[in-house]
Amino acid sequence: MTYQDIRAGRFLVRPNRFVAQVAVNGCEETVHVKNTGRCRELLVPGCTVYLEGSANPRRKTKYDLVAVEKARPGLPPLLINMDAQAPNKVFGEWMAAGRGAALGLPRPTLLRPETAWGNSRFDFYWEESEKGRKGFVEVKGCTLEEDGHALFPDAPTQRGVKHLRELIACREAGYEAAVCVVVQMAGMTAFSPNDRTHPEFGAALRDAVRVGVKALAVECAVTADSLAITDPVPVRL
Repeated sequence: MTYQDIRAGRFLVRPNRFVAQVAVNGCEETVHVKNTGRCRELLVPGCTVYLEGSANPRRKTKYDLVAVEKARPGLPPLLINMDAQAPNKVFGEWMAAGRGAALGLPRPTLLRPETAWGNSRFDFYWEESEKGRKGFVEVKGCTLEEDGHALFPDAPTQRGVKHLRELIACREAGYEAAVCVVVQMAGMTAFSPNDRTHPEFGAALRDAVRVGVKALAVECAVTADSLAITDPVPVRL
């Protein structure tokens, strides 16, 4: 996926989870943050951020904050996409192109986003009619890393635990099921659940894997104006 009208800015402060103050083009602007998570390790005063300009003159904010450079001692900054809507978009592109087959996912003849099943709603429902396969995938975006190790979540997520329990129910009903973590950065050595921050999520993920839910992670090529899934990342539970 690509963005339009990207420009660099300097992050100043985030007064609430929806907006930030950013110095851009010699002015201080209030910008929309496309991620309501904490992101405290990313949005550090003075860091470089990347903004997408909006063509809508009726908007209250002219820009969306979509990426950030994370400083790393002794290493070049790590460019991280922090657009919370991007993981589903790039995963849909990746699946539609049949590239998930390398990780045991289908080459889908049907790929439908936001699909209800029972009392649940999953990010994607798919079918591979030639092989009689059908299943659900829940996608999670990951922006947290420690020393090259990707971690999710960065804050407790009861919603994430609920999704895993629902995938278990799908699997028990005869569907294939997977959770795919889209790591919104490059160069990661592995992915793990962040047990320190939310042990219940890690426990639910391990329970899901035990009943046959696939746990997958993929990293991305990130530029200021694009994001694309590239390679699988080893999952360490």
